[in-house]
Amino acid sequence: MAKEAFKRDKPHLNVGTIGHVDHGKTTLTAAITSVLAKKGMAEVRAYE
Repeated sequence: MAKEAFKRDKPHLNVGTIGHVDHGKTTLTAAITSVLAKKGMAEVRAYE
């Protein structure tokens, strides 16, 4: 089965967070995603 060609027409960004436990990494990531979602550039998902 032939693979479909990968289209590189969407900009994307990988964000890595490092740090100690309970220092707000998930909160920061959720805030960034929320701001991007308000601009129509991301989709907010629950972290449950």
